[in-house]
Amino acid sequence: MEKIAFLFPGQGSQYVGMGKDLFDQSAKAREIFDQADALLGFKLSRICFEGPEEELRQTKNTQPAIFLHSTALSMLYRGEPAAMAAGHSLGEYSALVYAGALTFEDGLRLVRLRGELMQKAGVEQPGTMAAIVGLEPSLVGEICCEAWEMGIVQAANFNSPGQIVISGSVAGVQRAMVLSRERGARMVKELPVSGAFHSPLMESARMGLKAALERTSVREASIPVYANVTAKPVRKAEEIRELLYQQLTSPVRWEEIIVNMAADGAQSFLEVGPGKVLQGLVKRIRARVEVRGVEKLGDVAT
Repeated sequence: MEKIAFLFPGQGSQYVGMGKDLFDQSAKAREIFDQADALLGFKLSRICFEGPEEELRQTKNTQPAIFLHSTALSMLYRGEPAAMAAGHSLGEYSALVYAGALTFEDGLRLVRLRGELMQKAGVEQPGTMAAIVGLEPSLVGEICCEAWEMGIVQAANFNSPGQIVISGSVAGVQRAMVLSRERGARMVKELPVSGAFHSPLMESARMGLKAALERTSVREASIPVYANVTAKPVRKAEEIRELLYQQLTSPVRWEEIIVNMAADGAQSFLEVGPGKVLQGLVKRIRARVEVRGVEKLGDVAT
């Protein structure tokens, strides 16, 4: 039997209207969205369905919104179950709920808090992020070291071959952008983000999240979940907790995660949640594997 890997998207995949078809056409989905609204004490479902976009784009709303859409889809999905799972940054929480390591309720509370803490850290320690295309990871590392004299900057996401995102202080990132162009990058683009995610500027958010993680019950995962921090499979509860804590200031090793999942037998990849970002990355990492998405109610029965 072929092994299927479930992938859960992170921040940036959201759009106004996400999950509306699930809510309108599925009683079980309505139950899940209503439960989320009651748990959080505000209408997250309204923000998902109606926006406005500026409200949905706020990190404190984006993170629980994507988590809710992804998790609802994974609960409704009636196809072959996954043999392994992973999520991009925020998506790791959706993967852990699917694997039974976190309850839906605890996962939702954590991602709402994570979003609030990250948004607050972005205000207190302003920073930015930029995508660099066409340079080797080692060269990007050297550039970040060189640019560090202007301010904090490090690689934040190793997304696919030749596509790396850097993160840090505005001065540090802008200096690294100049150096990347000088060293022959095909594209250098600053990203519209509210903070320097996956960099040391998220330290205050990390400490706030640590306290919440320590209070949260984490169980052993029923299937391997490939962690952002190490790109390796994890199942033990204490290891999961520690890696979620480290994740906020550590790079996302997405390319390695997909390579390792394929090496461990994944023959097809299913992106569960809004958008097609991860499907595009997988195709660039492993051109020959099967990749598809589950985003609408019509996809859950396949």
